[in-house]
Amino acid sequence: MKKLHFILIFLTFFSISSCSYYNFTGTGKIDAKTFQVNYFQNTAPLIEPGIERTFTLELQEILQNQTNLNLTNNNGDLVYEGEITDYRITPMTATADQLAAQNRLTITVKVRFTNKKKPDDDFEKSFSFYHDFPGNDQLVGARLSTALDEIFERITQDIFNASLAKW
Repeated sequence: MKKLHFILIFLTFFSISSCSYYNFTGTGKIDAKTFQVNYFQNTAPLIEPGIERTFTLELQEILQNQTNLNLTNNNGDLVYEGEITDYRITPMTATADQLAAQNRLTITVKVRFTNKKKPDDDFEKSFSFYHDFPGNDQLVGARLSTALDEIFERITQDIFNASLAKW
């Protein structure tokens, strides 16, 4: 009976101590307490109004949802800044009449990440993703919103992985 009691105590202690360095987002232990996301300017040659605000808010949201860090407006332990450098629609396939059968919206975001607690983690890197749509469709209203949601979800997750999950 004493052995069983000892084993239960050992397993309880082991499971409690192991959880302090791992969470379900895969970030492990983060020494920082705060993060800051500066406004991402849209410097792309083709301008789509409002996407810079949407992207900035979505990056803030993923960091708030997947970490215990507090959002701050200045002097954050982790700082995300950059710009949207490319917003491009390109034809992917053509019909027999030489018309676009499918188009692709591609967005590229350049990110500068600064970790004031661990400067070795700092980086400057571009992240890009795309959304394909039929060539006869216009990307306006709900269609544009759906495309931006898909693209920004992937780009913000890639930024999160590169900066905190180290994937």
